[in-house]
Amino acid sequence: MTHPIPIAVAYGDGIGPEIMEATLHILQEAGAFLEIHPIEIGEKVYLKGYKTGIEPSTWDTIRHTKAFLKAPITTPQGGGFKSLNVTIRTSLGLFANVRPCTSYAPFVQTKHPNMDVVIVRENEEDLYTGIEYKQTPDVCTSIKMISYPGSAKIINYAFEYARHHGRKKVTCFTKDNIMKLSDGLFHHTFETIAKSYPDIENEHWIVDIGAAKLADTPEAFDVVVLPNLYGDILSDVAAQISGSVGLAGSANIGDGGAMFEAIHGSAPRRAGQNMANPSGLLLAAIMMLVHLEREEVASRIHNAWLCVLESGAHTYDIFREGTSKRKVGTKEFAELVVKSLGSTPKTLKAPLYKTHPKLQTLKPPPLPTQNRELVGVDIFLYSQHSMATFTKKLQETTLPHPLTLHMITNRGARIWPDGIPETTCIDQWRCRFTHKDPHQPITHQDIINLQTNLIEQGHDIIKLEHLYTFNKHPGYSSSQE
Repeated sequence: MTHPIPIAVAYGDGIGPEIMEATLHILQEAGAFLEIHPIEIGEKVYLKGYKTGIEPSTWDTIRHTKAFLKAPITTPQGGGFKSLNVTIRTSLGLFANVRPCTSYAPFVQTKHPNMDVVIVRENEEDLYTGIEYKQTPDVCTSIKMISYPGSAKIINYAFEYARHHGRKKVTCFTKDNIMKLSDGLFHHTFETIAKSYPDIENEHWIVDIGAAKLADTPEAFDVVVLPNLYGDILSDVAAQISGSVGLAGSANIGDGGAMFEAIHGSAPRRAGQNMANPSGLLLAAIMMLVHLEREEVASRIHNAWLCVLESGAHTYDIFREGTSKRKVGTKEFAELVVKSLGSTPKTLKAPLYKTHPKLQTLKPPPLPTQNRELVGVDIFLYSQHSMATFTKKLQETTLPHPLTLHMITNRGARIWPDGIPETTCIDQWRCRFTHKDPHQPITHQDIINLQTNLIEQGHDIIKLEHLYTFNKHPGYSSSQE
């Protein structure tokens, strides 16, 4: 170990500076041998006018260091500010969010003393692309984006992680009984990639009952891989039921970079009081050390931290009468970890970090060649008319050849043909147009002619979605047809 490893460090907002100081103190005393490159991100940068919370020049520091250790930041209240975490993850291609959720019974209270689950969350897609629109006075939409390359990459990573860490099972959560195309793609990709790992058990759960099972019996799971939104929610749930969100760190891994952070927020109400628990950020830093191949130091720090938990010296968030022995502050907790360096826990399982090959994501198997045909268009119209008035007006609209009105829905419920008057409608109407001959494709010029026609006859177009078939299979939802 002749040269220190350069890392970017963001002290963050709220309790961030306190827990970062504590964490860096432990790393230094343990001999991590790191070269710290401080950067400023978060609330102060937002308030300077940078809507993403990061200045352009800061990217160079992050990109030219080996890892990024980040404390929690505060996003100012009000609109117009983009999530900094999402910006960093997507800009740097940090596609995998890894969150180990482990119980530390009997020293930290939990109903699940044998819990040891790793949540592997897709980090770049889903609703977190932040592509949203206000389309009418009553309607806002968010685009849920799931891709085959993105799904294959994270699912492959989850199986590789399981194999390298000696884990036996990977579970996939989706809601593909409702979102048959987007979540269906994630599930189908999981089933495809699982065949390449016959040594690892695999299973799939619908996310609602899967979440209930995870909360009730987390011991039934090992590695869980999920799309972005479900992964965000359930990793917090898993961390909390293991003992405390304050004890969980996370890694954001990409092909060319990595960011490590606690999963909790900046807790501005606790700032400057020497109360915050640095454990989440410290465990993230331990994950960083393993990533940087400083496994021996990572083990020493983790063992020392477990010894402090066993001693009963706890910060306020995990302090419980009858379980804890004394309440300590941020600085005191860090000093106890430093004093315990070189010790090993007596009850809790001591981790053994050893060098293993870097997890390399494999190139996903190519999808079969698919013939794509344009067969129709969904045009979303704005109207405050009643169901009966709107459907009558649209049916009376003259349409250009060869198109015909196929269906009208409102909030996904079909209202024409065969609608019922009890359906509650809003001011956004989805109108499906197809070729008069259902076996024939249409052209882009047909759609242009249709839009012109609708506008000339007084209709207010919000947006449109092309309808494609792939090898004659519909690539669009049927909406109760």
